[in-house]
Amino acid sequence: MSYQVLARKWRPKSFQQLVGQESVVQALVNGLDNDRVHHAFLFTGTRGVGKTTIARILAKCLNCETGVTSTPCGECSACVDIDEGRFQDMLEIDAASRTKVDDTRELLETVQFAPARGRYKVYIIDEVHMLSTASFNALLKTLEEPPPHVKFILATTDPQKIPVTILSRCLRFNLRRLLPSQISAYLEKLLSEESVEAEPNATERVARAADGSMRDALSLLDQAIAFGGGKLVDDDVARMMGSVDHAHVARLVEGLLAGDAACLLEIVRELAAQSRDLESVLMELSEVLHRMCLLQLAPAYRDPERSDWESIERLAAAASPEDVQLWYQIAIQGRRDLGLAPDPRTGLEMSLLRMLAFRPLEPQAAGTGNSQGRTASAPPPAAGAAAEAKPEPETARAPASEACTQAAPEPSVSVTGAVTEPVLLADELEWPELMQRLHLRGAVKEFARHLQLEEQAGDEWRFQLAEEMGYLANDQLVQALQQRLSEQLGQPVRLRLRQVQETVASPAIASEQAQQRELSDAERAINEDETVRSLKDSFGARILKDSVQPLQ
Repeated sequence: MSYQVLARKWRPKSFQQLVGQESVVQALVNGLDNDRVHHAFLFTGTRGVGKTTIARILAKCLNCETGVTSTPCGECSACVDIDEGRFQDMLEIDAASRTKVDDTRELLETVQFAPARGRYKVYIIDEVHMLSTASFNALLKTLEEPPPHVKFILATTDPQKIPVTILSRCLRFNLRRLLPSQISAYLEKLLSEESVEAEPNATERVARAADGSMRDALSLLDQAIAFGGGKLVDDDVARMMGSVDHAHVARLVEGLLAGDAACLLEIVRELAAQSRDLESVLMELSEVLHRMCLLQLAPAYRDPERSDWESIERLAAAASPEDVQLWYQIAIQGRRDLGLAPDPRTGLEMSLLRMLAFRPLEPQAAGTGNSQGRTASAPPPAAGAAAEAKPEPETARAPASEACTQAAPEPSVSVTGAVTEPVLLADELEWPELMQRLHLRGAVKEFARHLQLEEQAGDEWRFQLAEEMGYLANDQLVQALQQRLSEQLGQPVRLRLRQVQETVASPAIASEQAQQRELSDAERAINEDETVRSLKDSFGARILKDSVQPLQ
């Protein structure tokens, strides 16, 4: 007897044998049991998730000799013939090879005839999105009002290409991709029935490689059993698919943690020598980095569908969250750019080296100013060693004011590692000028712009804030501004806010008033300009509102 592939031999013959798709099965079973069967169905989903299988099971439910039921007997002549694909009243059409309108018209000519053997004539149109526009138009009327003895079942992997006029006439079911755990459990059951020795890791590897498709999983399983000589061994499956072991990916992460470029390149050379799929390395690496981030932010989290959590815990404990986030982003972008690289190995090596080249600086690892006024970044310090920075005065052009004729003091280094200028105390400098020297950014800067310094008493700084801007006074912004002041002054600072109803003399208000003055001066200058007056008198010209802007 000729060999029958696993995908055909183990195709489900009833709803109870289906893996996943519980919501679709429940809707169909309830419709069949309550005699509420629609005349047109549309099954959508990726390849190998059960669209055509469900269509055949539904044809059996409608034509089983025991009656319309959600549990066909599977033993009558109708059920057997449908399973074997020779039932006269079930017409399975491949729309990809019959796209012309003449093919559709020829098909519809048979709709009016009664079934030859069964209760219903069932038309299964696979890959229906491949039909031409004329074919869809020819199908419209029949699909909307077919004879009572006809059922249409459409299947597609690309529903976006189906006209909305067709979609509105069908009962649509979206079949979801299967989870690796669902595929793995089904494969283990199948292997037990087939009496094939299998390692659990090998089954999981096949399930992950199937990418949500049961048919792809069964095809890979067939190939893996043949490759392993009747056994399913994890090493054989990995070599067959060219996949990358978790051990290799863990070594890559360890090389990144150590900053060892030579180690990373050596691992890539080993993978290339073993003919592993280098394009999948970045995918596996990003998956490991994702799990490391999960453990760093949710230490108690464990996904039972994934293994090797012990090694992930060790790697997560040794890496900083910032490094993990950066490496993950570079791995994702590297996968996108891999097709533009000269070859996969070059693209992989460059992505790994980029992870080292753009590694964030550790705290207090700051550069010194050079003769051109640029900041040279220092390499990150070794783990466990204290980074010592001795910054030199930065050469800068002095502004043309008397206040800058004195010798500038040495810049101080903040705890964030940035070279900053010292500031004067509040009684020597107004708050707008003091705020400018803090070099604030983002929301903290906006918050500071709406404050008015009311009083400074020791380490306590009291500010006023208008009630209408009270939404800015959240704890996070207050703490950020307080920390920045403390860093600049070299001593602890406590901020106190008092919200008032009247307008406060904040830098934001001062800036707005200055802009209004500049705008008023610009409008007055335009109106007094002789050329403008001449244009108004001669041609009735007028100045458009909001078109006048002060010169910067």
